[in-house]
Parts: sequence; structure tokens; C-alpha cells
Amino acid sequence: MRLDAQKRALDAIADRVTKGTRSHPYLSGDRTLYGVMPDWNPAEIIGLRPRPLALSLYRDLVTDSVWAYQRDNYGYRNLRSFPLMVHFEGLPYIDVRVSMNSFVPRDLDGELAGRLVNYYLGRLAAAPSLHDKVEFEIVFSCYTFDLPARLGRLADHGFSTDDRIAIADSLKRLTERIIHRDRGLWVQDSRKVRQLEERRSLIMAAELDTQSRIYWLLEDCKRYGTLPFAGLARAGFIAVQLLNSLVAVDLLTQTDYSRFMLGLKTVGSRMARDFRKLDRTAFLAEYGHLRPGTYDILSPRYDEAPDLYFDWSSPRVHETPDNEGFALSLAQMRGIERRLGDLGIAANVTNLFDFLETAIEEREYAKFVFSRSLSDALVLLRLLGEEHGYSADEMSYASIGVLHELMASSADPAELIGASIERGRERHAMTRSLSLPPLIGDAGDVFAFHLPATRPNFIGQKSVRAPVRDDKDPEAMAGAIVAIPSADPGFDWIFTRGIAGFITAYGGVNSHMAIRANELGLPAVIGAGEQTFRRWATARTLFIDCANQQVEVLS
Repeated sequence: MRLDAQKRALDAIADRVTKGTRSHPYLSGDRTLYGVMPDWNPAEIIGLRPRPLALSLYRDLVTDSVWAYQRDNYGYRNLRSFPLMVHFEGLPYIDVRVSMNSFVPRDLDGELAGRLVNYYLGRLAAAPSLHDKVEFEIVFSCYTFDLPARLGRLADHGFSTDDRIAIADSLKRLTERIIHRDRGLWVQDSRKVRQLEERRSLIMAAELDTQSRIYWLLEDCKRYGTLPFAGLARAGFIAVQLLNSLVAVDLLTQTDYSRFMLGLKTVGSRMARDFRKLDRTAFLAEYGHLRPGTYDILSPRYDEAPDLYFDWSSPRVHETPDNEGFALSLAQMRGIERRLGDLGIAANVTNLFDFLETAIEEREYAKFVFSRSLSDALVLLRLLGEEHGYSADEMSYASIGVLHELMASSADPAELIGASIERGRERHAMTRSLSLPPLIGDAGDVFAFHLPATRPNFIGQKSVRAPVRDDKDPEAMAGAIVAIPSADPGFDWIFTRGIAGFITAYGGVNSHMAIRANELGLPAVIGAGEQTFRRWATARTLFIDCANQQVEVLS
């Protein structure tokens, strides 16, 4: 890579950052930030340097428009036509101003919304270690039991009592519409996801050419998969926020919280159980579409390399820990009912906990369903490449935009795919040569930066002392702490290996792997940051103490 080419690329990125930070007539906020972890956290889902196909798929299925349609549908501000994720020479970043605008309730006064977004941006700029905790510690995106107290900190930033009441009332209306037992939007999204399973079967059975089959799998995946998943993810996030707030106001204990999470019945826990009970063929028929790196064409599916992931000869399954079961005492039920009444929230205790349980479970199920359509599309994209003389590795450099052009024109597929591969290969060579900080505030950060300290997310209250292993040696995982840079649902196979705990470089407290750790009662540290993760991952033995939020390198 020539230095002058790299310099031109950095200059172009700096120019794009400068233009992106200017005011916009349709956006609140006087500036922006770019981060790899806020909101739909690309660092966790597709990695810091994804190949062009993975990057373009993620944009097409989620961050170009689907994300904004979901927020608008759920009562937040309309950010349609604003892409959530941009990329700097292939390095993906979330436009934080766009994200924070999308968490403002639609009916909130515009002037107040502008001050609120500026407050959010200022807090993150002052505390960059919160870049993976934006919704938990900076943004007010839903109503919770402790929201009135949390809003109190706005008083020190020029927000009047009337301002805080207006924000709370607006969030209350929005939240009630989302969590309603019968009319809640998440209920509709849950039904829509189930339609995707039927439509996928129709497409796979139809007499379609390869490119048409891929196109319709992905189009249905957007409408019946990632769009309702985005809604269910929002409902699941609200559920976790409500649970945390019940602990914050002393209506639940931390033990109650842990027991509630251990009692969840998600796809992940069902997979661990089925690995013990089903034979190889039946297990792979149900879970074979999963792959570590959901958007990565080079990552083998479970059913393409089952022995890579699972030990079929002597299954070492992490058993679901004994759980005394979650149950509210009469005093807790009365206390929660009274708090609901005091806050004016139109729900009773039974309906509330039905929502909390179902929303978290449905989020994980929706992810499982839409990833099947995506995984099938990746298999067919590999086949499409083979039909025109390109390997899977070569196809990983193509953009999914090629597929849209093929469906809308009579262009020669081999030429079109080849040109896209060549462009993608050149760009990715630049991508690999560049390093940028996890949070960019201005053009100067492109040329000189230090990696900010990150505050990891400790999951659960348990501790473990164990050797450290990575995910490349499955046979050595039993009883070990597994170090994974980032992890999506395709990494659920590690939970069949009897691991003692795990750490990740990227991920948030509400990520898939955090939910799985809570559900299985595994000590885990999510989102340690690049530097800290490298130090822990290269240790021989670690001691993780989640209750005290400490990690000690023992050797």
C-alpha cells in the first residue's frame, strides 16, 4: 500500500467527518460523533474491518433504512432516508447524532428535542468509555421505574422542571404503546417473523434461478425478518431496562433479576438442551443454518462443518444451572402495583411480567429465524459465484448491490460480479491498512488519537478461576474461559463445550451474548475494549469476579 494513497484516504475520511458534523435542517444537534459500538454496534456484528459483502449486506438488511422504519413505527422521530451506519474506506461507524435523534419521541417539542440531543452528544464526548452503554447511561429512550430520578441530572444542564416532566410524559406514552399486552407493536412483529419461515420455504421450493432466489430471500428477510426483529429487539431492550429499574428502586433484588433471567426459555437454551437429546441429523436440521459471523460468506455453517463446532462422540454440554425459580412475593407484587399506579402506567403486575419475559425471548427467536434466510442466501451467493467462475473468497469482496443491478438489468453477471470483486478487493486492501479510534469527534481524530479506556460489562454475580482459551481450539474449551473478539448468535456452539466463562472485546450489556450468559448463569465480561481484551486473551489463567466487577491475570 503506497503511503500517498493512504494519505489521500485519510484526507477523504477527515473531509467526510467534517461535512458530517455540520448542522442539518432535519436533525437536532449541533455536531455529531461516529462510533463503532453505539446502537446497532457494527464492531460486534460484522467486525471492525468486514469484507465488502458483509458490510453491504448489513447495510442493506438493517442500517440503510430498515432501522429507521422500525423506530418511526414505534413512535420515535422519523429518520427515514438517514443511513445509520457510514463507512470510512470500509471501516464501519454509527452516526451517533442520527442514532440519538432516533431515540427522541415523535411528539416531543422540537426545541426541547434539540437541547436533549446536544446534551446526549456532550455527555458521550466527555465520557467516550460509555460508547457501548449509550442507551443505559446517556439516552432516555423509554419510560422506567427510576426515570423520574434519572431525569434529575438534567437539572444541572439547564433543563427546567417542566422540561423534565414533558420528556417523562412523552416517554411514558411511547412505552405504554409498545408494551401493551394486546395492542403492543411487538405483538404484531412477533406474528410477522413467523410468516418469514413460511415464505422462506416457498422461495426455496420455487423454480427460480439462483440470483432471483437470493434476491427474494433477502427482500423477505428485510420485510419479515430484520424489520420485525428490530422492533422485538427494541421491546427486549425496554424489558431489560424495566427489569434494571425495578432493581434500582428496590422492588427486585439482584438475585431476583438473576433468577428471572435464568428462567427464560430462549432459542439458545433450547439448543443446548436439544444437543443432549437429538441425534446429529435432527439437531443440524434445526440449527444447521447458524454460523459464527452471521453476515460472513467465509464462515462455515454448523451443517457445513459440524465436527468443527461440536463433539458428537462425547457431548460436553454446559448444563443449565439449578434455579430456584423466579417468583414475586406478595409484598413485591403490592409494591410494584402501587408504583405502577403512582407513575400512572396503564399495566398490572401480571401483564408487565408477561411482557418482560416474552419480549426478551421473542427477540432471540426473531434473530434465529431471520438468520436462516440470510444464511441460505449466503450459500446461494457462493453458488452464484461458482456458476460464473468465482470462489467464495472472491465473492466476499463483492457488494450486494450487484444483485440489485442483476435483477433490474440485462447486464452480464460474470462481468458485473467481476468488476465488483475487483473494486472491493482494492478498497479492502485500504481498509486493512487503516486504523481509526472507536469514537471519532472531529477530523483531527482521524490523524492522531489514543484508544480510550473502556468500562467492561460484567454479567451476573458469579466468579470463576480458569485457564484462557480462544475459539480456534474447541477441544480445549471445557472448563476454560473463552476469549472471543466479538460474538453473534452463531457462536452459541461454544455453550455445548462446557466452558467456564467467556470474555469479548466488543458487545454491550444487552447483546445476544450477554443475554445468553445471564440465561446460563455463566460469568462473562462483555466489551472489554481492544487493549484490555488483548491483555486478558493472552494470559494463561484469569480470575473473573462479576459481583465485584474485577478481572485478575493470575498467570
